[in-house]
Amino acid sequence: MTSRPIVPFSEPPYLAGLPSPYYKPTHLAWQKACREFIEKHLLENALEWDTLETLPEHVFATFAKTGMLLPSLPAPLPVAWLKRLGIHELLGVVKVEDFDYIHTLIYSDEMARSGLAGPSGSLTTGMSFGVPPIIKYGNKQLQERYLPELLTGKKRTCIAITEPSAGSDVANISTTATKTPDGKYYIINGTKKWITNGIWSDYSSMAVRTGGSGPTGLSMVVVPLKGYPGVTMRRLKVGGQVSAGTTFIELDDVKVPVENLIGEEGMGMKYIMTNFNHERLTIAIGATRTSRVALAAAMEYILKREAFGKPLVDQPVVRHRLAKCGAMLESQWAWVEQFVYQMTQLPKETADIELGGLTAMVKAQSGIVLNECAQCAMLLFGGNGYTKSGQGELIERKCPPQTPLLTLCLGVIWALLTSYPRNIS
Repeated sequence: MTSRPIVPFSEPPYLAGLPSPYYKPTHLAWQKACREFIEKHLLENALEWDTLETLPEHVFATFAKTGMLLPSLPAPLPVAWLKRLGIHELLGVVKVEDFDYIHTLIYSDEMARSGLAGPSGSLTTGMSFGVPPIIKYGNKQLQERYLPELLTGKKRTCIAITEPSAGSDVANISTTATKTPDGKYYIINGTKKWITNGIWSDYSSMAVRTGGSGPTGLSMVVVPLKGYPGVTMRRLKVGGQVSAGTTFIELDDVKVPVENLIGEEGMGMKYIMTNFNHERLTIAIGATRTSRVALAAAMEYILKREAFGKPLVDQPVVRHRLAKCGAMLESQWAWVEQFVYQMTQLPKETADIELGGLTAMVKAQSGIVLNECAQCAMLLFGGNGYTKSGQGELIERKCPPQTPLLTLCLGVIWALLTSYPRNIS
């Protein structure tokens, strides 16, 4: 908690001095340590690096060396593996065996405090979404081959599901993995698009079609990327989080040992859907903090901006607009906190099923809230919010004309189409 005055809406209630039933002393110590580390090594230069569209390599190296990529994994952490690799605690304040989803919430919230998805996404997306299928479903030999380097950040990975003609429609993925006549290799052909972190990744946890049409024909395979025969990658310029390295991947007769199969053939849809739960939740946390950054920036601006002979904050219509967004924001944060608490109280296997649909909804709702808060900030900043430099630069970056509506539409569509893992046989 802080005793100094803060801008309204700039911090979640538990950091603004209000009581909360969720946060134990270990969580508060973790928040303090996280903020200090992330501010120093990421946030101080996040806007500059996002403008340059790439983080310097030393940033990833610093996060990897200190174990600060690991909190992006689903909780509980892979304790046995981490201890085997000599990792017993994070930032000296939380033991790996004590790490729960509230620690995850704090980490994800702190990583998003720049208000930009790209800088944090460039660091964590591969660890957060690409490594878990290997941990959860990979057999011993697969884990032995890949986890030591991936968990320590010596190698990088990504999750490769989306294709030019199959994004939310996961069941219609067309990239094929056909076994050679001797049964020793998969020959992979197809394309993957909008793959975050792909351009920097040594490997990918990739969705491929090993069987017939529909969800039962899907599998997941670890596919080498950088410099691997038959793999061509190029970076895509996108309207948001450009610094996260969105990538187009072409696969032309890529030969991969069958030992790279994650789990069992034909189970890929189930693996993908359960993996989405963690992805959706961390996106919801980040989007909610991004809403907070936008609204707090607008609040700070109207306190000093004068128009028609008085500060903007004295205009009732301005206060009404902020209050409406503030109510949405704090309601969304309360839902996120409640949801994360439920994650700490349920066995992981139960949570994957019981909370699957709710995870999709909390993510979709975070897009709706972000849309409102970003639009509000842009409206109140006026011309300054449309300028790529100066006091409105962050708002312009967060809210180009198409971004809020796009975020909303994608969030809702994704939720409706991919809500319920329990329906996957």
